[in-house]
Amino acid sequence: MLRLLIADGNDRAARERHVAATGRTSAESYAVVVHDLAPETACRFLNPADADAALPQDLSDFDGLIFTGSTLKVSEGTPAVTRQLDLMRSALEVGLAVFGSCWGVQVAATVAGGHAAENPRGPEYGFARAITPTQEGRTHPLLAGRPAVWDAPAIHSDAVLEPPPGARVLAGNRVLGVQAIEIRHGAGWFWGTQYHPELDLEEVGAMLRLCDTAIVEAGLAEDLDAVAAYADEIASLQGDDPEAARRLAWRHGLGPDVLEADQRRREIGNFLAQLSTDRA
Repeated sequence: MLRLLIADGNDRAARERHVAATGRTSAESYAVVVHDLAPETACRFLNPADADAALPQDLSDFDGLIFTGSTLKVSEGTPAVTRQLDLMRSALEVGLAVFGSCWGVQVAATVAGGHAAENPRGPEYGFARAITPTQEGRTHPLLAGRPAVWDAPAIHSDAVLEPPPGARVLAGNRVLGVQAIEIRHGAGWFWGTQYHPELDLEEVGAMLRLCDTAIVEAGLAEDLDAVAAYADEIASLQGDDPEAARRLAWRHGLGPDVLEADQRRREIGNFLAQLSTDRA
């Protein structure tokens, strides 16, 4: 049985907004995916952004750590940020395997000497399109099972702009050169994606609604009503009417890499498989 820590990257206020929008925290959403893929995994939740967070005394008691997304920015340098940098650093230094999406990638890259900030090429709200593996990524186990080109759920304005020394960039697209990465630091290793393999399509819709003002300000939608209409259509891709969902998928140019859960979650499954192999 795998023993995992799941660190929610959000502060308390953002966790409350996320629960109001989706019915659960980001960490709880990750745990649902983990249990679907590896049912006997034991998950413990952490809220490292909080000053009163109860952190485990010995990280080596666990097989791995997962970092969720967050509304925080590494560049802010607040205590809520530095506490998470410290957790990531400690985990890697004791030899833990870590997976992270979005915020998790930015935290790991910063700890290892890279740079994360607002992407000058712009944000990705909804989906990261036409992701392609690098030469190293084509044979890397994190991306096993991915096609030559794929789309994935994505909600971000910040990203890793400069990878850490020695990191292996595994995938990118026209908006961002670092969509997937491996980082070695201390005795540990990190696999991560800037996109969100953990999100189902209803959650993508909810996240779009939470980001509606930012989406309009970025010039990607005319107004808040346009964001709400788009979010409703994305959430409906997971609805009870398969014919309506098929038409919506055609309209939005989405294929099985987004629509089918086992493909959408590919990197998380690959991370769990690697942990199981390492324990064997």
